[in-house]
Amino acid sequence: MQRIITAGVDGSVESLDAADWAAREALRRGLPLHLLHAGDEPAVGTGLPELDAPAARVGHALERAARVLAFAHPTLEIVRRQVPGPPVAALLTAAESSETLALGSRGFTGFAGFLVGSVALAVTARATRPVVLVRAGERAEDEHWDSSAGPYRPVVLGIDLEHPCDELIEYAFDAATARRAPLHVLHTWAVPLAPSGSAVDPEEEKTHALAATLIPWRHKFPDTDVTERTVHGRAAHHLLMASTKASLLIVGRSIPSGDRLGPVAHSVIHHSLCPVGVVPHI
Repeated sequence: MQRIITAGVDGSVESLDAADWAAREALRRGLPLHLLHAGDEPAVGTGLPELDAPAARVGHALERAARVLAFAHPTLEIVRRQVPGPPVAALLTAAESSETLALGSRGFTGFAGFLVGSVALAVTARATRPVVLVRAGERAEDEHWDSSAGPYRPVVLGIDLEHPCDELIEYAFDAATARRAPLHVLHTWAVPLAPSGSAVDPEEEKTHALAATLIPWRHKFPDTDVTERTVHGRAAHHLLMASTKASLLIVGRSIPSGDRLGPVAHSVIHHSLCPVGVVPHI
């Protein structure tokens, strides 16, 4: 099966920004980019303007996105796909054959954070492959220190030591390697409600556990600069703080959790100041 990066395109500003992020990601990984629009528009002309007009607008949106991206990234292979049917189902199907599916989130609205549409939320909560939510206004230079010619900002991985998973960790190391960026791995912990009776310092215990978890991955990715950190407090708070200086924030989602995102993933995709990758795992 061919490895690809897919971006959902609906003509909105946020979807075009997500497509541009996906184009850069495809170039970083040496993969083709698929631009996908899904909807109930007729695939062939009906002769009725009121029915044909939406399909024409979609075709123009895909064509415009492809032309803009081809001009910006002339070496990138771009494939346009327009498929009928409900957007959530079509995007979930596309995600199954993609290394990453990129979707847009709307502009910042103050205390409410970034508005994430119902389609993006549903896809992120149910996809079997990684989904990256890209905020409207995201630019190439936002991933770098100083300018787009400068080094990448770090990739940040939030990890739960009670449920570490290979899919999540490998995706984060791959992302950092593709960018030649440092990887910052963050684990947060809380004081148990009942005393454990152990004389071991919990922070020291978590630090050792995190280091042990990452040992095989350090060996597999020896050229990646890894920083480990364990902190006491709420996971979402510390991850959002880290996102202010990151090029990409990566969190996990347990597949058996149903069709809803967990509280940490839900919080970071609404408030993170950088793109957020949500990686499903068992």
